[in-house]
Amino acid sequence: METPAIPPVQRTAALIGAVSGALLIVSATADHSVYANTQSLLGLPLRATLHDSTTVAYAAAPIVAAVAGLLLLRRWPLLLVAAALVTLPTVLPAEWEVRLPAGYTVLTHGTQVLVVVALLGAAQAMLRRGETGRGTLVAGLVVAAPLLGTALISAWALLDWTALLLWHRALVLIALAGVVPAAWLLKGHDPAARPDDEPGRRWPWLRLVLAAGGALALVFPLGLLTTERLAALLGVSQSAMYRHGYAEEAVIGVITLVVVAGLAAMAGPWPLGGALTAATVQVGLLAPMTLAMGALQFTSMPVVAVAAGLAAGAALAWGRHRFPLTAAVTVAAATALFIAYAATTGHPEKLASQRSVIPGILIAVLVTAAVTAAVGCIATTLAPTAALPATLGPLAGVMALAGQHAVASTYLPNSLTSNSVNHLTTSAVLLLVAAAGVGGLGFAQQWATRRADRLRAEQIRREAAEAERNRLARPIHDGVLQVLALMQRHGTELGGAGPRLATLAGEQEVALRSLLSGNPAAPPTGAGPDRLDLRSALTALASATVEVAGPADPVLLPGPAAAELTAAVQAALDNVRHHAGPTARAWVLLEDEGDAVRVTVRDDGVGFAPERLAEAADAGRLGVAQSMRGRITDLGGTTEIHSRPGRGTEVEFHVPRRP
Repeated sequence: METPAIPPVQRTAALIGAVSGALLIVSATADHSVYANTQSLLGLPLRATLHDSTTVAYAAAPIVAAVAGLLLLRRWPLLLVAAALVTLPTVLPAEWEVRLPAGYTVLTHGTQVLVVVALLGAAQAMLRRGETGRGTLVAGLVVAAPLLGTALISAWALLDWTALLLWHRALVLIALAGVVPAAWLLKGHDPAARPDDEPGRRWPWLRLVLAAGGALALVFPLGLLTTERLAALLGVSQSAMYRHGYAEEAVIGVITLVVVAGLAAMAGPWPLGGALTAATVQVGLLAPMTLAMGALQFTSMPVVAVAAGLAAGAALAWGRHRFPLTAAVTVAAATALFIAYAATTGHPEKLASQRSVIPGILIAVLVTAAVTAAVGCIATTLAPTAALPATLGPLAGVMALAGQHAVASTYLPNSLTSNSVNHLTTSAVLLLVAAAGVGGLGFAQQWATRRADRLRAEQIRREAAEAERNRLARPIHDGVLQVLALMQRHGTELGGAGPRLATLAGEQEVALRSLLSGNPAAPPTGAGPDRLDLRSALTALASATVEVAGPADPVLLPGPAAAELTAAVQAALDNVRHHAGPTARAWVLLEDEGDAVRVTVRDDGVGFAPERLAEAADAGRLGVAQSMRGRITDLGGTTEIHSRPGRGTEVEFHVPRRP
């Protein structure tokens, strides 16, 4: 659902602020650690080392940052400013001798997670306002920013720490210069970043926050799962676990994947599908990007290739046919990896050792474009339900990290083949799976959109038809129906063809009332052998002297209950015809109360004294007791009868849907 647009100046400020905030991720990942297989989008390890209170605080900082960021998502511009200010002291020149307070480094451990959540909140706000191009670009930037950090390391001064520090300082200062004016122009908040605090939307949103926090909190139980405990859990010797460390990491990764998938499923089907697809494509990019960066090392081409892939991916995710195009480019990236593996006779590391620039550029552009476009497409499916930040942030990030550990189990356990680059085909298969996931999400979104459009069109049609019937009913009721009722009542007094005219007038009155009530001839949706529409059944009892009113929608009941309740109403109408007087009229009112239905039968007949019912039962006349009260009692309901001489009679049936 799109939210109201904001002025162009604020739209531009939001885009500049988001792009500037992405530089904080580039700065955080422009480090030697980008070459480690455990590096993740969130910059976190899979298991925490819990030795003392300080390590516990380090592990808890990202969790607190993620939950706080999600709860304060409308303040995403201020969140980016806070993250930039926390990062700034860490890149200041050493000669300034800036003394940071105790525990300051704990804050820095949560900044990258906070930036990721804030940027995804910005993307969600843009998509909910209908700014598809900008929203997909920002969402893709979140995943592409670590690749840009890796490209910077590959391109310049891998061993020159002075130049590296200068780059860190420049990136943080540029980010701060961009996010501060953006926060000022946006007045520090963006209402479209998260749903309104309405009762119906609050719990689904909190469920997402709990799932995201739970995924990050797994570092604590996993940190307690030592090698000795894992060996005992699996029933193997500790020496075997120590010899095959890759297997231990794979087991931990699989456990994490299962638990986080369960948390995502708790949040809903869209978060589950989006997180799995995003995690798959992030795991698939590790080996090919490591290979491409190695082939392009010490040149300016890594930055150019990643930037070109980012632009291409954003363009693909922007277009109307984003899902098929993204699936196609992802398949193309997988095909390029298969070709690279075959062309090097199963040794793709040759591309890095021989500095093969053209293959490196091709792989970097295709993989970056595929990842950026895939995340952008996933973002468009999650934004309508406000699940984008929690899903593509903590849930997909932890899944991707766990997937990297789990995929390591496919590598042969020796020093020559343990590198992911030598198993390039594994990444190719993962990219193919991601392409299928993107296609599936696109199909599901299209189906959901068309279904919502059909339901909306049907609702509009029903409301228009109801309004038209109501417009026609007023003059017809005041004119035609009154004339037909008068003819039916006094036609027999005219003699000759009078009785025939009275009968025809009564039939036409019933037909006209049924037409005005809008009751369809076909059974309603959901009706069947086991469920009947009580409204239609009671409408069939209408006649020249009986009017039936009920809700516009079908009132479905189990077949036996609907039949018994209809029979009880029929019995009440029989009593009106036999005892209320020849000119008495009756009205039947059906009310749907959700967990029960209420049917009231009222007439304007002669009525009777309350003690007459007891006298009739004592005399053996059990019509009321058996035909009405007995049927309703068997259904677990109640029957109330109110009557006074000369005031007519009212019979009320109340039947629960589940006796």
